[in-house]
Amino acid sequence: MVQRGCIVDDVDFCIEVLKRMNYYRLTAYFLPFKEKENDRYKVGTRFETVYQIYEFDKRVRAILLSALEDIEIFFRTQIAHYHAQKYGGLGYLDAMTFGHYHKHDGFIEKLNAEIQRNKTLPFVAHHIEKYNKRLPLWVAVELFSFGTVSLFYSDLHRRDQRELAKIMYPDTPYNYEVLRSWLRCCTELRNACAHYGRLYYQIFPTIPKTPKGQHFTLGRRLFDMVYVVRSLYMDDEGWGNGILPQITALIERYQPHINLFHIGFPPNWEEKLKK
Repeated sequence: MVQRGCIVDDVDFCIEVLKRMNYYRLTAYFLPFKEKENDRYKVGTRFETVYQIYEFDKRVRAILLSALEDIEIFFRTQIAHYHAQKYGGLGYLDAMTFGHYHKHDGFIEKLNAEIQRNKTLPFVAHHIEKYNKRLPLWVAVELFSFGTVSLFYSDLHRRDQRELAKIMYPDTPYNYEVLRSWLRCCTELRNACAHYGRLYYQIFPTIPKTPKGQHFTLGRRLFDMVYVVRSLYMDDEGWGNGILPQITALIERYQPHINLFHIGFPPNWEEKLKK
């Protein structure tokens, strides 16, 4: 690290940090500071700066994970209610209630694996004993991951996707194609947050679909993922008085160390993230 040009002002602090975390994990946060033409770091690169970026990343993950949890539970609730109302509590066990892209055998196999894995939970044990693992959808969704929620929505008949989009976001231009794209982005973001993945200086796999009429195009940096979370978040007051102020305070706290360009935040990011 030092041999590659990193300045370590406090050797003892550096050693303590490296005792707590994998050095290889921390090196990912050095990526913005690497020279393109060689394996050295840019002049002026300091260990303290990189560590503060790491801390910023950790705190961003915590904020976003909380918001993503609310979105996941909201989608579980809405999907279960809509599908059960239309097709019955066990209608999801019938492949005909999904579109032709749906891989039903794989879906059922995955669900049965989750039932088996969670068989000691009281509500699962009850349905195993009384109903031979035939969980009504409003029970089964409690075992869905964010990825399963996303796939469930995407695999519905297109008419059902359209109708659900209108029910969930009646006053927005978020059509079913936008929701499919955004749920996939949220799945990727949620997995990164839950597994302590790096968000800073990260290019995410999926480009979020931009809704019609929006005056700027979404990309694949952290800001774009946060914008998706902001757009899907159901509680305007909770976002405006809870989530957004946390993000604002975090950016203000770490402003001396982070580069907003590296996370895709434009100069007017706060205005864009308001509800």
